[in-house]
Amino acid sequence: MNFAMKLNFRLQSAHSPTNNLPILLIHGLFGNLDNLGVLARDLQQTHTVVQIDLRDHGLSPRSPQMNYPAMAQDVLELLDHLTIEKAIIIGHSMGGKVAMALTALAPDRIDKLVAIDIAPIDYQTRRHDQIFAALNAVTEAGVTQRQDAAKIMREIIKEEGVIQFLLKSFQAGEWRFDVQALWNQYENIIGWQPVPPWSHPILFIRGELSPYIQDSYRDEIARQFPQARAHVISGCGHWVHAEKPQAVLRAIHRFLDTE
Repeated sequence: MNFAMKLNFRLQSAHSPTNNLPILLIHGLFGNLDNLGVLARDLQQTHTVVQIDLRDHGLSPRSPQMNYPAMAQDVLELLDHLTIEKAIIIGHSMGGKVAMALTALAPDRIDKLVAIDIAPIDYQTRRHDQIFAALNAVTEAGVTQRQDAAKIMREIIKEEGVIQFLLKSFQAGEWRFDVQALWNQYENIIGWQPVPPWSHPILFIRGELSPYIQDSYRDEIARQFPQARAHVISGCGHWVHAEKPQAVLRAIHRFLDTE
């Protein structure tokens, strides 16, 4: 049985009154509600924007259970709490999978969906073992300063951008995500149970250099999301919204402006 968590969130009203639907932004693995801030700052010009911490991340409650139906139920209960009848959902990576799982629970509560560099696929590939090793090394060292944590992490992780991203969740010697829960539930996080076909518009934004959306996934994407569209952002990887935010925002605005 899935027990929903009361998620931590930030709600920012649109700068100018409109009839536009609210937009819910969902971060990825090891993230928090600030991670899609560059998108939030732009979109709140014309939409009410809700940013959330998923369970076991940020300031949201901790749970030993992390699977997509449970995380989608968390989001659905937040929509109910905020009396949002219908929304546009934008999610990066794991957050995109949460959004796609929500289509199975509440198909008519989502108007449009944007999945940033993620597919509805059971990946069966462990891409984060070095990250877990670095997180545990920092914890075992007992350091409290980010610069000390960074030195330890550079011995294991070679991508400085990944280190700086992770350090955003390091405060006073503690990680603001539940490392053990994420490790224990990792198979669920990279996995996927296909959802029933959802016939609303969905945009898949892919980083050209990222392995997360492959041409070979096209049939499986179309089976679950028959109205799927794709947009490739050239010259960037999985963190496409951080590497080329204006290109991502242009793609999102074009998608939202179409009927």
